[in-house]
Amino acid sequence: MTRLVFWDVDTLYDFMRAEGKLYVPGSEEIIPVLEALTDFAHDRQIPIVASADNHELSDAEISDDPDWKTTFPPHCMRGTPGQLKIAETALRDPLVIEPALQDPGALAHRILGHRGDFLLHKHTLDIFSNANVPTLLRALEPQAVVLYGVATDFCDRYTVDGLLKHLPRSEIYLVTDAIRAIYPEEGERLLADWEERGVRLVESSQILHGGLLEPYLPAGAV
Repeated sequence: MTRLVFWDVDTLYDFMRAEGKLYVPGSEEIIPVLEALTDFAHDRQIPIVASADNHELSDAEISDDPDWKTTFPPHCMRGTPGQLKIAETALRDPLVIEPALQDPGALAHRILGHRGDFLLHKHTLDIFSNANVPTLLRALEPQAVVLYGVATDFCDRYTVDGLLKHLPRSEIYLVTDAIRAIYPEEGERLLADWEERGVRLVESSQILHGGLLEPYLPAGAV
């Protein structure tokens, strides 16, 4: 069992930088917080699970005539700089897990033997479209998940809802100053809904300086 996992949702260049192909408004403002959270995890040997769009033009989400709800202009295209994580949230020795289903036993063995981070590629908004996420969760079996990234009302939404379903006994902490929404009103509605469903809404200061995670950290790692 892994006591604690940090979950980084799509902190990729095309979303996080103003010149990106699908910039999430306000995302550049949260980069210092994202960097601090990443450093906090790495300094304490906390594994980071990161999701990343890895699109091809044939993906259903990609459209030249997008509706901005289920379809979007080309972004985070495979092999382009925009698909890469920003430097501030770079992973350490990531085990890359592609969406196609792998043998659960063999994959679980690799996950349990891995000492770095995990990078989950996806072709849709929903991280659980990567068929290997349930295997990852069963292998890690985290007691707590600290979640951050973009966008609140799209990829964060699928991630939080999926974690609530798959990890009903785990604490889920959502870092509210480390997320941004495309549609702010919808983002606020989702926060209220998640809080009612048991998600703990916290600020980064509570994670970084407040000792909130102390029960999940090894002795001497606070």
